[in-house]
Amino acid sequence: MPSDTTKPQASLIIAFYNNPDILDLTLAGLRRQTTRDFEIIIADDGSEERVTDYLKRLISRSDFILKHVWQEDQGFRKNRILNKAVLNADSEYLIFIDGDCIPHREFIQEHLSNRRPGFCLTGRRVNLSENILRRLSPELIERGYLETLWPCLVFDSLFGSSRDVEKGLYIRSVLLRRMLNHKQRGILGCNFSLYKSDLLAINGFDERYQRPSIGEDSDVEFRLGLSGIRVKSLNHMAVQYHLYHKPSERPQENLDLFSVVRAERKAYTPYGIMQEDGKNRKK
Repeated sequence: MPSDTTKPQASLIIAFYNNPDILDLTLAGLRRQTTRDFEIIIADDGSEERVTDYLKRLISRSDFILKHVWQEDQGFRKNRILNKAVLNADSEYLIFIDGDCIPHREFIQEHLSNRRPGFCLTGRRVNLSENILRRLSPELIERGYLETLWPCLVFDSLFGSSRDVEKGLYIRSVLLRRMLNHKQRGILGCNFSLYKSDLLAINGFDERYQRPSIGEDSDVEFRLGLSGIRVKSLNHMAVQYHLYHKPSERPQENLDLFSVVRAERKAYTPYGIMQEDGKNRKK
């Protein structure tokens, strides 16, 4: 853990809403990380009082640098709370995950080791089945259960409901990493990182997206590209395990808005951190 007088190497921002039991699994994965030089910011899109009280107790006894950024529940406003979390980040490097994703023990270190100016990094995730989710506990995750579950995951992908299990294979070979990551891949909103200055240059996340999907990854990737930022894949490096839930649809409203953004070809959104009235989003 960094000292009180130094900034952490990374700010890990977790998008969260009303599910502390799942968050406990994510935090168990973070306690296994091979580096502890990071802070955690829980970007809370309006969880109810019983959950926020739980988070206050969690923060009081945590051995992490752990922050809770909250906004009132007015429907899905993930991009708005992510922007608020960015303003609360003490590090110059940001890593984004969702509160239903468990990181491999090398997750933070891989993002940090591969960071480069002018690049945004993105990893991939295994989609665990409901059957696997029911087996999990914070204690099992802290003991490395998911990282030794490969044969079971392969079986569950063939005869159950786990998907993309091949993306859970962590590879150390530099040669294999190069071979497997030569292909261009898009940003995954629950597994990407970049310098804060690069995100601020495009004014953060566009808050007009008020339904899941596109706004927190495809839109950001497009606008970063216009500003000269390239995407680098960390497939089989920044590994993540996504916990089962019913899949979300790609709403037409988001698709229509993204079509407008692509037609306008403007990297900077006036609907992000710096508002149209010239004021920053309040912390």
